[in-house]
Amino acid sequence: MASYLALLLFLLIILLLTLLVSRRQRMPTLRSIAAFDALPGQTGLAAESGQTLHVSLGTGGVGGNDTVASLAGLSALAHLSEQGVATDTPPLVTVSQPALLPLAQDVLRQAYVRRGRGRDFRSTQVRLVSPSPMAYALGTMDVLSHEPVLANVMFGAFGPEVGLIARAGAEADLVQISGSDDPRALAILYTSTDHMVVGEELFATGVYLDPTAAKLASLAAEDVARITLILFLIFIAFFRLAGTL
Repeated sequence: MASYLALLLFLLIILLLTLLVSRRQRMPTLRSIAAFDALPGQTGLAAESGQTLHVSLGTGGVGGNDTVASLAGLSALAHLSEQGVATDTPPLVTVSQPALLPLAQDVLRQAYVRRGRGRDFRSTQVRLVSPSPMAYALGTMDVLSHEPVLANVMFGAFGPEVGLIARAGAEADLVQISGSDDPRALAILYTSTDHMVVGEELFATGVYLDPTAAKLASLAAEDVARITLILFLIFIAFFRLAGTL
């Protein structure tokens, strides 16, 4: 318990120092990631064509191992919802887990509220398909095949079942942008989607789509903490091999 508290304190100190530095000098520029570059423009294309975007938040939920990936998907949804409501083309969202349904609905509802159009929000724009990964994939395939969708955005926790969703998107000739942290899903998405966010890039979704000073500082603090911990482990390993520890 004490080691966890020490690690938490260490990360907090790094974050505070990074925030102080960011106020004194310019934060470093984020490297370009094709998926994040392509994502914002899809809403405008959908508005011009009279279609919409489909956003899949995957088969994960919140409160378990898939929480971080699901939150990254919600970050992407928040960005697309703001753009969609502004152009009157709100995204069509599918979720697998019941716990994720009200969160996704609230993200979309808040976009309407910020535009002063709270009464226009329709909860049916977010659909609970099935808690079973395979059934969710089959249900999402039906959505892609029969709804007026321009692009298929998949951000969240996925497994091998994502191949069915990607196949349906390819057969419908949709632009497909994906992101996951599961190696099984990434192997499939690499060959079937136009742009892909890989592994830890997924966790930076909120920063790339809404690069505020606080979020940039948080991302920089994570990098500093990661490098510091790696160097510490190398230091310990070296001295143990030398027989001094």
